[in-house]
Amino acid sequence: MLQVQVLRQDPQTVKEKLAVKHFAQPELVDTIIALDDERKKLQLEFDNNQSKVNSASKEIGALMAKGQKDEAETKKQEVATLKTTLQPITEKLAVVEKQLQDELVKLPNLPAAIVPVGKTPAENVVVREGGTKPQLPAGAVPHWDLIKQYDIVDFETGAKITGSGFALFKGKGARLQRALIQYFLDFNTAAGYTEYHPPFMVNEASAFGTGQLPDKEGQMYHMPEDKFYMIPTSEVPVTNIYRDEMVKEENLPVKMTAYSPCFRREAGSFGKDVRGLNRVHQFEKVEIVQLVHPDKSYEALDEMVAHVEKLLQSLELPYRILRLCGGDMSFASALTYDFEVYSAAQEKWLEVSSVSNFEAYQSNRMKIRFKNATGKTQLVHTLNGSSLALPRIIACLLENNQSAAGITLPKAIHTYFGGEMIS
Repeated sequence: MLQVQVLRQDPQTVKEKLAVKHFAQPELVDTIIALDDERKKLQLEFDNNQSKVNSASKEIGALMAKGQKDEAETKKQEVATLKTTLQPITEKLAVVEKQLQDELVKLPNLPAAIVPVGKTPAENVVVREGGTKPQLPAGAVPHWDLIKQYDIVDFETGAKITGSGFALFKGKGARLQRALIQYFLDFNTAAGYTEYHPPFMVNEASAFGTGQLPDKEGQMYHMPEDKFYMIPTSEVPVTNIYRDEMVKEENLPVKMTAYSPCFRREAGSFGKDVRGLNRVHQFEKVEIVQLVHPDKSYEALDEMVAHVEKLLQSLELPYRILRLCGGDMSFASALTYDFEVYSAAQEKWLEVSSVSNFEAYQSNRMKIRFKNATGKTQLVHTLNGSSLALPRIIACLLENNQSAAGITLPKAIHTYFGGEMIS
């Protein structure tokens, strides 16, 4: 959530930045400023009347001490009258503050200066590429055929158990998934991230804190009776660990990593582009999250991008890094880099990670703060990234490493998997 003072400082620049994200209601900025003016006016009126009440109350004590009971009674009536004015002001103030909050949450985060202008994924900017695209043998097939050939993922039984878009991993498929999860976590903890194992359901306050509510409500599985949501990523519970906390400046950055299943309705997804593991309703992912000093958040973003890049290099997969344009960014992000891995059998790039800086957008919602050296309270900046999401990684590992003998796995996970191949 944006801070009102940011809007007030330069409304026109705010509107120009919102246009980069193709936000359709720039007039909302003026509405919010007007509501904040009304809030300030009511708060001043309340404070003035409360000051009069306090002052008159002190006078009552002084008059009683002097034995001036009649004057004290007159002053008491004056205080009683003043107090009756406070209640309607309080009620009006509560209404205006709620209106202000309701309008504020409709604004997306402002994009960073280097966010490319554009509306569609085709306008994202390729920052760099790495790895080598493999030359597949004759007769190579996409992963949805390979998983049947090696009997490692069963979508039919997954659909019987739950529904379409739910996969049942088994045998070496289940082992590969477990090996990758452990490898990713070890890779992250070796880089200084503390591992967490969070709840896989969150309450409304947690979903609101990271920006899933109200923006992505339709994409999450919801349990109305308990008002819980199945998490779309472990970013949600992990970042909320510090909700309403005052972090010590010397403890920044806070670096966290977590494994979790992720649940996404993906309503309306269908067709050949979402076959097999390309898009599912439940998948496994390892996440990295940082809480950092606002002066160092873009340095931290570069560090996280480099970290995910090294992880992909260790898996020996061809990849590219894209800086997302304004129209393709998430509601809460100020700057996002996507990682895509090349699927040789499908001859297409598949997204496997997003690394984003949210600046103070999430921390303002969650009230994650610290006191700087001068004692001033500031909001931390929050960042997160996939490190990594498994379905498309597995799809590319299968497709890019297929041969007549089987699927050759990257050396980095041999020990974790307990072997070199799936055959």
